[in-house]
Amino acid sequence: MFVDTHTHIYSPDSFPGAESEIEVKRAIEAGVKALIFPAVDLSSFDNMKRLASLFPDNIRMAAGIHPTELSENWKSDIEKIEYEVMSGKYIAVGEIGVDLYWEKSTRKRQMEAFDKQTDIAVKAGLPVIIHCRNGLDETLEILRNHPGVKAVFHCFGGDENDIEKIRNVGDYYFGINGIVTFRNSGLANVLSIIGLDRIVLETDSPYLAPVPYRGKLNRSSYIPIIAEKIGQTLGEDINTIGNVTSDNASSLFGKFWK
Repeated sequence: MFVDTHTHIYSPDSFPGAESEIEVKRAIEAGVKALIFPAVDLSSFDNMKRLASLFPDNIRMAAGIHPTELSENWKSDIEKIEYEVMSGKYIAVGEIGVDLYWEKSTRKRQMEAFDKQTDIAVKAGLPVIIHCRNGLDETLEILRNHPGVKAVFHCFGGDENDIEKIRNVGDYYFGINGIVTFRNSGLANVLSIIGLDRIVLETDSPYLAPVPYRGKLNRSSYIPIIAEKIGQTLGEDINTIGNVTSDNASSLFGKFWK
C-alpha cells in the first residue's frame, strides 16, 4: 500500500464538485490507502473537511497558511489556524514555510508567519509540512528556533549540499513526488543520500504530474509511478518502497489507516 502525504485533490478549482470524491476513490483503488490534505489558506477547510468526513479511514488534514497566500490580515488568519489546530482534527501544521521564487518583498512576513505557525505545531505536539522554494537559508533559520520539531520538506528538489544543510539543523523527512521522474531534475541522483528511511511519497496534486503524464493534471492515483521510479533508482521492488515509505509516514504523522 501507499500513502500520499501531500495532495490537494480537495481543490474545487481542479476537481470541482463530485470529481474530488472520484479522485479519492481512484487513489484508493490504485493502492493509495491514505491521503493527507494540507491547507493553503482559510478557504481550504470546507472542502477538506467534507471529503475527510466521507472517507474517515483514508483522509487526514493539516492546517496552515502557504507562504504565498499570506494576506494583509495574516496575523488574525494565523489565530484562526491555531483555533483549527487546537480542535484536534489535524495531524500536522502545513503547508507553511518560505517561498521567495515569485516575491522577495514579503520575506520578513513569510518568516514571521512560518515561525508563528511552527510555534503552534510545537504547542500542539504536531509535525510541520514545509514549503520551501528559493528560501532554504530562511527556512533553516526559523527551524533552528524550534529544535526537535518533526518536519517534512515537501516537494524536495534540492541537491546534496541542500541535504547537508538541512541535516545540520535537524533529522527531517523529504517528500518525493513526480519531479523524480523528470529527465533533467537530478533528484534521482540524491535519493541514496537521503536514504529510503527518510523518504515519504507525495503527489502535490494537481501539480507536478509524473512522466508520462507530465504537463497534465496530477492525481493521487499516480503515487505508484513515483514509487516505481524510486525503487528502480534504489534497487528495491515497489512493494518495499510502499511499505517503508508508509512506515515513514506513520512515524511522522501517526498511523491512521487500516
